[in-house]
Amino acid sequence: MNCTKQVTLVKRIGGLLILLFLVLIGNFSYGISKEAMQAGLPSLASMLEKSTPAVVNIRVTKPVPASAQFSPRGEKIPDEVRRFLETRPDLMPRNGQQRLATGAGSGVIIDAEQGYIITNHHVIEGASNISVQLSDQRVIEASLIGSDKATDIALLQITGDDLVDIKLADIDSVQVGDFVVAIGNPFGIGQTVTSGIVSALGRAGLNNQNYEDFIQTDASINRGNSGGALVDLEGRLVGINTAIISGNGGGSNGIGFAVPADMVARVIEHLERDGEVRRGILGVTIATATPEIIASLGVDLLEGAIVTSILPNSAAERAGVEVSDIIIEIDDRPIDSSRELRNTVGLIRQGKEVDLVLYRNGDKTTLKTTIGGSDGQVAYGEETDANQTLSGAKLRSVTQSTEGIDESGLLVEHIEPSSLAARAGLQEGDIIVQVNRETVASVDSFNAAIEDSERFSAVKVLRQGREMLIFVPRA
Repeated sequence: MNCTKQVTLVKRIGGLLILLFLVLIGNFSYGISKEAMQAGLPSLASMLEKSTPAVVNIRVTKPVPASAQFSPRGEKIPDEVRRFLETRPDLMPRNGQQRLATGAGSGVIIDAEQGYIITNHHVIEGASNISVQLSDQRVIEASLIGSDKATDIALLQITGDDLVDIKLADIDSVQVGDFVVAIGNPFGIGQTVTSGIVSALGRAGLNNQNYEDFIQTDASINRGNSGGALVDLEGRLVGINTAIISGNGGGSNGIGFAVPADMVARVIEHLERDGEVRRGILGVTIATATPEIIASLGVDLLEGAIVTSILPNSAAERAGVEVSDIIIEIDDRPIDSSRELRNTVGLIRQGKEVDLVLYRNGDKTTLKTTIGGSDGQVAYGEETDANQTLSGAKLRSVTQSTEGIDESGLLVEHIEPSSLAARAGLQEGDIIVQVNRETVASVDSFNAAIEDSERFSAVKVLRQGREMLIFVPRA
């Protein structure tokens, strides 16, 4: 290739790169200040000028057991220093003694008048002292109003003048691809701003014991960002930065998670009133209404939470909820999965009357009930396994007249330990009464009903006089 052609090629590539840059600048200009755009330079400065004063640095002091591995300040002692100290027992910290360790995090002022600050539970857990450093460098002692480990949200309060708070975004309007900005105190170095996009919504599974509905973002989030703000280009709070997936170095890998603002708002109501979240209980076990499972019930729906069993004397039983009902809404809040039902019911105040909207035998029905207290139970929407088969079960036909039972069906006489039938949830003594809403009275009719199913069969059983629903895939 001669020099003239090389120069021409370089010019073309350069022109394409400039064009691509202009397109990206044009797309990014949404939400940028008019002043910056008129000056020809995209900037988030005017938005950040309003929102960053609402984000604070948090320092905590925690009593922890003394250890020969750590200094009195909580820093890990280098191996060479530790080996030297081992020759001087009089200088070594003694195991079992208490020492004070310091930690750093971030927080967000959400009510300037009340002095309310939101942060993460794990930032302040076990703290004997909590102090807040404002953007103007003032340091104010904070009191703990309440905290909730399951959502990793804590509510603090400070007293001070000229506080600036932040408004909450409408989460329903947040979409994957929206630009967001993370504001916090990474590694305790001071307030830092990073940017990215919403990578995903409704993330869960980081801790199955928690209430999770995370916003995922690629905005850089590191240690110390916990409790900080994730804001949109209008400066509204989208979520509270909470967790990251990191490599061996512990830094950001571009996968961060924030508790969404709507969940934060619901938790605040509990913490402000009671100092804790007193979780409601509906009293059902559930399965997510996937297309395959929905088909086994013969219902034309795309989403919801299927009731697979009901606790005695529960809010669900008092309302008249039945096994096989599909819950699609609670108090105007759509329910698209078992996780959404668990999150919603768990954050409803105990004693509140709610409307349950559900489908039963293809008909839409609304029931009223009063949400009960958990009393240590985990039954506000426990999900059941819906992906095993029934091999390993010995079945026998039984009738009302011969066995003195409520319904005729198939008695589960024996379950092989660790068999697929056992993992599906069947127990010895269960009576199978329906498959896909059709009565079964013999092993042959049961097998035929299972074979007629496309992928899953909805198997209704009686257990100690109470109905349960199990979903069985075809082998």
